[in-house]
Amino acid sequence: MPTDTTIADLVTRHGAERTALPGILQELQGLEGRVSPGRQREVAEALGLRPVDVRAFVTFYSFLTEDPQGTTVIRLSDDVVDEMKGMPRVRQAFEEALGIGVGETTDDGTVTLTDTPCIGLSDQAPAALVGTVPVTELTPDRARDVVQGLREHGDPQRLVTRLGDGRNADPRIRAMVNNNLRRPGPFVFGRENRGAALGKALSLRPREVVRTIEAADLRGRGGAGFPTAMKWELTRVAGSGRKFVVCNADEGEPGTFKDRVILTEFPDRVIEGMTLGAYAVGAREGLLYLRGEYAYLRRYLESVLQRRRDDGLLGRDILGRRGFDFDIQIVLGAGSYLCGEETALLNSCEGRPGDARHRPPFPTEAGFLGLPTTVNNVETFCCATKILELGATAFTAEGIPGSTGTKALSVCGDCTRPGVYEVPFGIPLAEVLEMSGATGSAAVLVGGPAGTLVGPDAFRRRIACEDLPTGGAVVCFGAERDLVEVIARYADFFAEESCGYCTPCREGTQLVRRYLARIRNGRADREDLDGLLRVAWTMKAASRCGLGQTAANPVLTGHRHFPDLFRERLATEDWRRAAFALDEAVSSARQLRRRHDGGPHA
Repeated sequence: MPTDTTIADLVTRHGAERTALPGILQELQGLEGRVSPGRQREVAEALGLRPVDVRAFVTFYSFLTEDPQGTTVIRLSDDVVDEMKGMPRVRQAFEEALGIGVGETTDDGTVTLTDTPCIGLSDQAPAALVGTVPVTELTPDRARDVVQGLREHGDPQRLVTRLGDGRNADPRIRAMVNNNLRRPGPFVFGRENRGAALGKALSLRPREVVRTIEAADLRGRGGAGFPTAMKWELTRVAGSGRKFVVCNADEGEPGTFKDRVILTEFPDRVIEGMTLGAYAVGAREGLLYLRGEYAYLRRYLESVLQRRRDDGLLGRDILGRRGFDFDIQIVLGAGSYLCGEETALLNSCEGRPGDARHRPPFPTEAGFLGLPTTVNNVETFCCATKILELGATAFTAEGIPGSTGTKALSVCGDCTRPGVYEVPFGIPLAEVLEMSGATGSAAVLVGGPAGTLVGPDAFRRRIACEDLPTGGAVVCFGAERDLVEVIARYADFFAEESCGYCTPCREGTQLVRRYLARIRNGRADREDLDGLLRVAWTMKAASRCGLGQTAANPVLTGHRHFPDLFRERLATEDWRRAAFALDEAVSSARQLRRRHDGGPHA
């Protein structure tokens, strides 16, 4: 695809620092359908980088490619829930209508068809991204309509025939996405009161703001549950120089989508939380890292930022406080599950591959650009806003000790009312299943693939940091689902997403994949099962970052809560001996030696 855009033009728009690299490369990808080796060298020269640095970025992220792609890329979500809801039939319809397979481009160069992990739309699966346009609740007929539309006009935006519900109906979003906000609560989805929290924060000293967050016992809503006040205080006392506040809006855990809903329904609440956090820690600059799958929200979020600047809630001398300057820029991700981890996210913002960093030092000491940085997720900033507005006492009145306030849950899978539910911490899982119409669940994955797979005997357990922690995902499985197949699919996901840096994760995810393939095919024995569990525990204990440490959780928690799950699929003890055929085993060698005598090899 020819373009008149020069690298100088891109540098003018995005900047000449390494931090401009993500924006430059993504714009090149959009304009030319690839980031060719030649373009990589041009970008490297313009930014003062080595070509290998640019290539490392391009090859790390799934939304960037060196190879030519079609004018429009159709990304089919191959998450477990999408597969459950009919994606195989939808995929077949796309392949037949386009005349290509997954991973291929049409002869005229107009369309590339590919699979991609969860795109944050599990509540309306099967779903896909056509360019940056999300297309939901797909059927084979709908797939054929999409292809026909692209052939007629080639514009993904013209595929949008309706706008979604709630603020998703804002024309700046241009997507057929429903928020499916089933149960709003007081803190994440409560009544909007723009500027109230910030006004109260400015009546306090920064240390007092931190103490208010501490009194509320706010813990991070990303799943780990780290005390928010501790992060803020460590950043606050880390000198008086340049600091940053970063919002992690890269919810890549398959099955979660609550941040998508928060960002469309209450973006002001998120941005206000970042702003009062900046006041508390002494930061003047903020980054909102938006996952690439949510690119269709960017224009809308930019408009919200500008409106707050116009209203004196962002920018210079905020709310008339002389010297209190803080502004936010949006950094768009380029497709990587790893960037949900805070240090990998910071590397991505710096124009580097999204590998996790060694810790210590922690981001509060050496974060973005090596400077003190507070990183919190979307929901955490929402809660901080409401704590300052309503007070710590109101927040602790909800939830239970150690897990105060409410939790936003993304509920999907085998349920009649998938969507987002804001519930008090401490609620039994059974109540969540009842309100979402998942009363027939045989198993539930709490926290996504990195979380815990439980059965009915655990449904009375509570959603809480000390019991069933979750970043938000609750995936329900009915009795008809093959849990071994489900676990194997998640193992495939982790194997594909591993960065390959450390041996336990790099080799472990592949070994888990192979062991599960044997079990699925009825070709595993007790020795294989023992090997699977040994590898899983090794990954958990020895992997460098959270991906490797949690990648085996579906295996380990599945084995713990469903003790017969794998044993029932094992072959008889003499399978290896009975099934082994020497002639078959050496057949490839016979072909290489051009032997056709058919004689036995005893």
